[in-house]
Parts: sequence; structure tokens; C-alpha cells
Amino acid sequence: RQRVALARSLAPAPRLLMLDEPLGSLDRALRDSLQNQVRRILKEVGVTSIYVTHDRDEAFTMADRLVFMNHGRIIQIGTPEEAVANPADGFVARTLGFKNVLPGVVVGDGETLQVECSVGVIPAPKPPGLETANGSEITLLVDESGISMSGATADATADGNSLQGVVIERVFRGDRYELRVRVGSGELYCHAPADAAPSRVQSGQSVALSIDPRSVRVLSCGG
Repeated sequence: RQRVALARSLAPAPRLLMLDEPLGSLDRALRDSLQNQVRRILKEVGVTSIYVTHDRDEAFTMADRLVFMNHGRIIQIGTPEEAVANPADGFVARTLGFKNVLPGVVVGDGETLQVECSVGVIPAPKPPGLETANGSEITLLVDESGISMSGATADATADGNSLQGVVIERVFRGDRYELRVRVGSGELYCHAPADAAPSRVQSGQSVALSIDPRSVRVLSCGG
């Protein structure tokens, strides 16, 4: 049915084609297959297309350029690679699937910012050209792969990038476990390889999280 609808849409040779979640009702395997077919057909025909989707993976597959819209306002335009490397704000980061998006307030300004957020105070490298002062509201993005975990909460005081928390969810993802950890009044997500010792922690267990400073990014806008 989706193939027929696409053929009918292309029959008049439009200069611009609008596709509003055309594959949303299909199961994952069929949707993945049709995404590649639709992209190939649109490339062969050479028609400019606007493809609306809320699915990140579908957007990555289909798009040469992504347009992020929030409440009718364009937030960011760029290639998928550009968007992942530099999300414009918290909304874009969450849309891309980043989970550790932390609004906060600057409590220490300098080459390294000290940002107070729901999980505690996190040091973050200050991007060149970003103007901040104590009290500035910014948003941090912490890469899940940059958070390491141990079971000894005493380790949490080792440096300023370490935090104490309690595991509240443990989800198997094939080659790894995704762990959701309650820290302060907020939450952090981290990964542990399925065959590594940290993956064997259970819900309710206290842990120490150590954040690699290189995994912390400051988004230029709050949200």
C-alpha cells in the first residue's frame, strides 16, 4: 500500500514531495526495508522531499539534512552528523536520543565551568566564545559511554566528577546493559558491557559514578 501511494504521488512529477510519517504503521523489519527502498526511489527520481518523522533512526536513514522543529519553530538545521556532534539545545539532544540532558546553573565560572544540576555539581569544559557568569542557565549533555561505575560508594569522593547513586533500572540491550541511576534529585544513564562486572549490579544497589570530563558538553542554549 505504501509503495502504491508513493507511485501515485510521483506520477505528476512534483517539484516538491511531502511525506508525513508514511511508514509509521508498519512493523520494524518492514519499515527498515521500505525506508531504504523509498530513499533509493526518491534519489533516482530526483525530487526534493520533506519527510516528517518522530523516529530518530528513520530520520538518519532518510535525510540528507535534518530540520528540528519545536512548537512550530525551527531550532536547528544540519546533516545528521552535524546534529549529533553539536545539538543546538536540550530539545534537539533529547530528540536525537541522548538521555543525560541536564539543565543547570553555573556556580563557578572559568575555563572549566562548575554547573549545579539535579544530580549535583558537574565540571564542564567551557566552549570557546561562550559567555557565562555565575547564575547563567545552561544545559549539559553527558555521554552515557563517558560514565563509569563501581560498586564502592566510597570511590565517589575521589574527584569532582564522581557521584553517588542508586541503581533503579537495569535493561539488557544485547551486548550491554543500560543502567538508570538515581543521583541526588535526578537521574543518569550509563552503559556496562554485558560481560563486565558492573553489569551485574542489581536494582537498589548503591554505586559510584565517575564522569569523564571529555564526555561532558555544554549546549549553547538552555531547554
